[in-house]
Amino acid sequence: MNAPKTFALIGAAGYIAPRHMKAIKETSNTLVAAYDPHDCVGILDQFFPATAFFTEFERFDRHIEKLRYQQSDLDYVSICSPNYLHDAHIRFGLRAGAHVICEKPTVLNPWNLDALQQLESEMQGAVYNVLQLRLHPQIIALKKRVESAASTEVFDIDLTYLTSRGNWYFASWKGDEQKSGGVASNIGVHFFDMLQWIFGPVQQSIVHQHSHDRAAGFLVLQRARVRWFLSIDPNVLQYSPAKPQQTVYRSLQINNEAFDFSDGFTDLHTLSYASILKGKGFALSDVRLAIELVHQIRTSQVSPISGDYHPMVKCPQSPHPFSRMSK
Repeated sequence: MNAPKTFALIGAAGYIAPRHMKAIKETSNTLVAAYDPHDCVGILDQFFPATAFFTEFERFDRHIEKLRYQQSDLDYVSICSPNYLHDAHIRFGLRAGAHVICEKPTVLNPWNLDALQQLESEMQGAVYNVLQLRLHPQIIALKKRVESAASTEVFDIDLTYLTSRGNWYFASWKGDEQKSGGVASNIGVHFFDMLQWIFGPVQQSIVHQHSHDRAAGFLVLQRARVRWFLSIDPNVLQYSPAKPQQTVYRSLQINNEAFDFSDGFTDLHTLSYASILKGKGFALSDVRLAIELVHQIRTSQVSPISGDYHPMVKCPQSPHPFSRMSK
């Protein structure tokens, strides 16, 4: 049997980190070191209680370096840190001689990809990206359906993703556009990757709304016209078909037909890791189209609401929770 691969994890106290811990364990590998400036990581006890844990990056760095001196190979560095730190942490993993597995969005700016690809070519490790929607059974079936349709068919799509976030969100790094990339990057990048993976690259992008708690626009893809709306405002859920007390609503309407992919998310990180360990992970080149699109959305001027637009664009806008404090 092959020896278990060794992993280090950066961002162990974050929301998504337990899915990575679970994936490492379920693929029969081991976590040898973890870092987070916050020490609320009791979740480690459920997966790897013997993991060396650090709250100071300098000590974490020294520990990784010591492993190399001891000729104890570090195979992978998994990155679950805040979005704006991904670039630096990917570089750390490559320079440590490891492969890197990074959460979305891989980076905030397209030019960061160019520099990382150059560094990757100089190092022995590779960078892999978690694009779990590409592994979702219903999404794979949809891609096959589109591929089997007439090559001239253009699909009409409404994408709606509503999720509920409290005021803590805006006080955290996620509420800072310079650190998270804003709503489109933070909660939309997977959907933009999925849409382009299936329907082809963007030919036109119009942004109808872009604020602290929502973003919306219209895309013309190679084989689709997409009206999209993303929101983290819990009040918006009441204007959707979401059930009472429902905190997440995902909807993809294709040619007025509902496409359901609400379930099946539980094991997608484990599937991602299994694929990466087989050498079939998604490379930096795979994320480029989505990173370019969310960057374009973030930096575009908002256009008037006219022509083709998502109907939820006209939902009432909630004030920024800290707007009074900033006056």
